[in-house]
Amino acid sequence: MSGKPRLTYCNGRGRMEPVRWLLAAAGVEFEEVFLETREQYEKLIKDGVLMFQQVPLVEIDGMKMVQTRAILSYIAGKYNLYGKDLKERALIDMYVEGITDLMQMILVFPFSPPEAKEKNLDSIKDRAINRYFPVFEKVLKHSQDFLVGNKFSWADVQLIEAVLAVEEKIPAVLSGFPQLQAFKVRMSNMPTIKKFLQPGSPRKPPPDECYIETVLKIFKK
Repeated sequence: MSGKPRLTYCNGRGRMEPVRWLLAAAGVEFEEVFLETREQYEKLIKDGVLMFQQVPLVEIDGMKMVQTRAILSYIAGKYNLYGKDLKERALIDMYVEGITDLMQMILVFPFSPPEAKEKNLDSIKDRAINRYFPVFEKVLKHSQDFLVGNKFSWADVQLIEAVLAVEEKIPAVLSGFPQLQAFKVRMSNMPTIKKFLQPGSPRKPPPDECYIETVLKIFKK
């Protein structure tokens, strides 16, 4: 194995996409192994590779890491994206957890039944506009370019991922948030993120029917 982190997951966004975002933002190249069958997944479990019988799995620095939050915390700490002290880490953690709550709604949206999709989309829009985005609009108004300590951090990466993901579903969602609009432009022009947003990068497209079928085939008992 090379020195690059190796990511094992389905060939889609899911719970691995924030890991891809964070590694890419840190300028770290990585390899990917895509699960396509339930047999592949069961072999990982049988071999004792998955601590809690779950993916994402990230092999990095001689460790086989599971649990998305633990993986992201390690990467953020390793690549100096986790604040300068305990208080900054606490702020980053709070922002990241809030964004994760919003992203969870987007994560499960493709798997909702057709009759629930409109209602679920309205819920995403309501939470984004009335609960989550106003928090970051206010923070950015009183900070400079970044969310914490005027330095690029894990929180900024999570936020730009969330902003773009919500915009895919609700294109005008930022219309009342000028600070977030400016933040989106700044982040999208950072060299490592700009590269990740280009066609042909490891960034995955929005889930389609093929991805949903694959996920259900692998993980549904």
